[in-house]
Amino acid sequence: MPTSSASTNGSVRSAPGGGVQSLERAFDLLERMADAGGVVGLSELSASSGLPLPTIHRLMRTLVACGYVRQQPSRRYALGPRLIRLGESSSRLLGTWARPHLARLVEETGETANMALLDGDEIVYVAQVPSKHSMRMFTEVGRRVLPHSTGVGKALLAGFPPQDVRALLARTGMPAATDRTITTPEGFLAALDEVRRRGYAIDDNEQEIGVRCLAVPVPDAPTPAALSISGPAGRVTEAVTERIVPVLQQVARDLSEVLASPGGGPTV
Repeated sequence: MPTSSASTNGSVRSAPGGGVQSLERAFDLLERMADAGGVVGLSELSASSGLPLPTIHRLMRTLVACGYVRQQPSRRYALGPRLIRLGESSSRLLGTWARPHLARLVEETGETANMALLDGDEIVYVAQVPSKHSMRMFTEVGRRVLPHSTGVGKALLAGFPPQDVRALLARTGMPAATDRTITTPEGFLAALDEVRRRGYAIDDNEQEIGVRCLAVPVPDAPTPAALSISGPAGRVTEAVTERIVPVLQQVARDLSEVLASPGGGPTV
């Protein structure tokens, strides 16, 4: 069983990778809380992390004191409001790092390029580079939509277990944005099977009539992310899909390498 990262003489024990073990454990607990929906008890954290309760209690007391965690009246712990500022700043940086890759997509496909994240049960667009065509698609950065009616939503949820997808759809409902929107869990799960089979997702007039989108996930992204191109259905046809999808997939792989790089910033 792992032991506390703080030794009795007050020194800080190093983690195997050269980092500070207590910091690694604290961030691991925060991620486990997020995976559990944001509110957990100490015993749940102990069971999932393998850390002893006294160690978790000390770490949580520090996180509570810093405002990154709140203790509920029920004695359970919830993610705290100070994380919001960190998340917003990180999201803006992610969009900055993605923008050169989106510009490359626009150059190679001719259509508007987007990056979106799964935030809770919603899709949020964090970056966009518009097409140079006079007729082009525009999605406001920061816009939130439900996953079931979007290509990026399908691309992201195709990597989730079916039971998790059903639970999300039960929470959000499946309202129809157009008469082409998939509005049943069975239909959506079948669409996700198709995404996994072909390696990309399509929004065919499902979010907005006259608009067609192609989307792929960003492999190994630190948070579920997807790239897409969108344009008039008359331009984003089945005939050009075979040309565009390999470009999307390559740019997604290149962006994944940038996000995984310890140096952080983009090099395109």
